[in-house]
Amino acid sequence: MSTVTASAAREHRVTTRSLTARKRRGERITMLTAYDFTFARIFDTAGIDVLLVGDSLGNVVQGCDTTLPVTMDEVVYHTRLVSRGAARALVVADMPFGSYQVSPEDALRNAIRFVKEAGAAAVKLEGGVRMIETIERIVAAEIPVMGHVGLTPQAVNRMGGFRVQGRGEKGRLQVLDDARAVQEAGAFAVVLEGIPAQLAKEVSAELSIPTIGIGAGVSCDGQVLVMHDLLGLNDWSPSFAKQYANLGAVVSTAVRTFADEVVNQKFPDEQHSYS
Repeated sequence: MSTVTASAAREHRVTTRSLTARKRRGERITMLTAYDFTFARIFDTAGIDVLLVGDSLGNVVQGCDTTLPVTMDEVVYHTRLVSRGAARALVVADMPFGSYQVSPEDALRNAIRFVKEAGAAAVKLEGGVRMIETIERIVAAEIPVMGHVGLTPQAVNRMGGFRVQGRGEKGRLQVLDDARAVQEAGAFAVVLEGIPAQLAKEVSAELSIPTIGIGAGVSCDGQVLVMHDLLGLNDWSPSFAKQYANLGAVVSTAVRTFADEVVNQKFPDEQHSYS
């Protein structure tokens, strides 16, 4: 693709339909988490297809051990910031724990908040077979839904920790059933997290909707990472997350240099002062 053509392509906003078309053409989809305007703008300009305002903000922004304490108001706030920075990417808001489990009607009310108050183009929720009615209700209200099966972080207490799912025949069939259910309920895509690579390949080949992998091998239709893992902003990252930069070290060096220059009266200098 020529530079001009590529530039023109980036001017077109990513939609749920364009993601489905990407799968049919065999083109991979890129997704990153984002939580504020600045990083959303950087990722969007770099050509990332989907920005997920993940409830992972509980871990990487709030310092919680799990995603469970994250509230609707908090995700709405962060989604609003990300939406302002996204000119091209599809913005997906993660529905936090408690925002969709009570009833399909309650889930719909909260999904509407993400669209009306925060500018999200879609929502994401965890669960497969159990979430059929909920997904159907939200989709019927013209709000696109991204599913999430396999290792579902909001089920950490039931799973007894963050454990790989889909191992063994029973586990394999459960993941397959959940993925099929999400598609049949009307979801436009599904995240496959923490499952064996071969199983992810099987699911991706069977479904007509795009699969987005995280800890699920190379055969998914797209890949997602938490931005803090990708950029090296965490003290610890899961084994499936590749670090593409070490911004933590860069920031630490910059801050130490600033502190040293202030203490030794090197900053501000004449260049950084008004006359």
